Amino acid sequence: MKTFIFGHKRPDTDSVCSAIAYAHLKNVLNVNAEARILGSLNLESKFVLKYFNIPEPRYLNDVKIQIRNMKYLENAYIHIDTTIKEAFETMQNKNVTGLPIVDENNSLQGYINLRDLCRYMSDSNIEWLNTSYDNIIKTLDGKKILSFNNEIKGTIVSSMYNSNNFANSKKLSENNILITDSNIDIIKYAIDSKVKLIIIFGDFKFPAELLVKASLKKVNIITTPNSNYADLARIYLSNYVSNIDYEDNPIYFNTTDYRDDFLSIAEKSGHTNYPVIDKKNKCVGMIRLVDQNTYEKCQCILVDHNQDSQSVDNINEANILEVIDHHNIGVFQSSSPISFRIMPVGCTSTIIYQIYKENNIEIPKNIAGIMLSAILSDTLLLKSPTTTKLDIDTANTLAKIANLNIEEYGLKMFKAGTSIDNMDIQEIFEQDFKTYEVDNYNIGISQVMTLDIDTILKNKDSYINLLNEMNNFNYKITLMFVTDVIKNGSYIFYNDSAKDIIMNAYQLDNLKQGLFLSNVVSRKKQMLPKLLDYLQK
Repeated sequence: MKTFIFGHKRPDTDSVCSAIAYAHLKNVLNVNAEARILGSLNLESKFVLKYFNIPEPRYLNDVKIQIRNMKYLENAYIHIDTTIKEAFETMQNKNVTGLPIVDENNSLQGYINLRDLCRYMSDSNIEWLNTSYDNIIKTLDGKKILSFNNEIKGTIVSSMYNSNNFANSKKLSENNILITDSNIDIIKYAIDSKVKLIIIFGDFKFPAELLVKASLKKVNIITTPNSNYADLARIYLSNYVSNIDYEDNPIYFNTTDYRDDFLSIAEKSGHTNYPVIDKKNKCVGMIRLVDQNTYEKCQCILVDHNQDSQSVDNINEANILEVIDHHNIGVFQSSSPISFRIMPVGCTSTIIYQIYKENNIEIPKNIAGIMLSAILSDTLLLKSPTTTKLDIDTANTLAKIANLNIEEYGLKMFKAGTSIDNMDIQEIFEQDFKTYEVDNYNIGISQVMTLDIDTILKNKDSYINLLNEMNNFNYKITLMFVTDVIKNGSYIFYNDSAKDIIMNAYQLDNLKQGLFLSNVVSRKKQMLPKLLDYLQK
């Protein structure tokens, strides 16, 4: 089963590159892993992946249990040209009371259940045959004598019980299927009438002259050693299941449908079995109500976060294998023990580099490049107060592997990533916005990295309005720090109702919108901790 590795909902360079780097390591260690993202990439992350020629990870919407995670009956269906006999035997073998019906392309055509079959087999007035020559051979354990038509369609006529004067009492035509014994006169009459098919019961040796005559008339002929007249009824079991009045518009589920939706619909419909369709609208099997508690949870590894609110939707339904992070421990629950690795360093990629070393795995040049990018991004070119000696040593090592100059490449990366051209206010605000739960309300902190502070200040009132509007969504405090990497500081903006809290938390006597805070560049070590400490006091 594949393991998804992903960062938080607001992907930054560290969360994206750490997921890719760790997925590469896992695959080298023979773990089927894939990096995913939970949101759109920012400009910096796009620049990094393009620079090192690495494709963007696919989007992961949620990890809710889907039909494909459940143990449904794969390949549990019958084709529309299946015989009624085979349909019944398939139900017995699979121990089910019904099966989906598909066409030659495996497209769903309907659903047939045991009740439909029983109703058909109990009908004593069945006289019509619509099937194939081969189906009749299989059903009657017959022997091929002459075959001119694959499709056999017509009215059944039997001479088993009224052989005398049959030719005078029954008029045969090419629309008839004759069932008879070894009566030569009746067989000759049927051949002369050019019937569609003759089925001869008993151990019959076909005379050569009759065989030639039947060939010229193109009459299909089958013999069967069975001489039990009661077994004549088996002929009807060779019919296509399409002859039965089955449900042609059944309730079905896609492999990507959610388990809880399946349970809800099943409860309302009252059925016990449902066809399962894949993304290409091909039937892949059938799910039963008894399968509802047999499923595999999605396998996940979280990087660069450890809070439910920052993770993929419905993370509580997943099987979390590992957490690798460098943030404070938030509210997190798991149903079983997991590998939980948190280190007080500036970047998650620094931790992942240590795991590469521990496993003695060589780091490819492009993977080293994106890991270096993550460290430079999270530590603001190794100048952030979150930067540790381990971050610096790791960055230098990765730079050698990637053959990069840290200062030159870092400035190029920041220049590409901090551009706010062609972005609206909402996009700029949300590109690196994180939510923190405190008691029964939220704290939101947006950090905008840009060298174009004049554009932000020009639209200051719009940003303040946006911050104030967050009160309507249970945000008691919403902040936006606009960080200038060159000046090594941040401009602070806030919702008006939280002004007193912010003044006291950051010990600012003359707080105003857009105030520049020198040396304040880290959300994790400077922006968030002071606020939380004050609120806790």
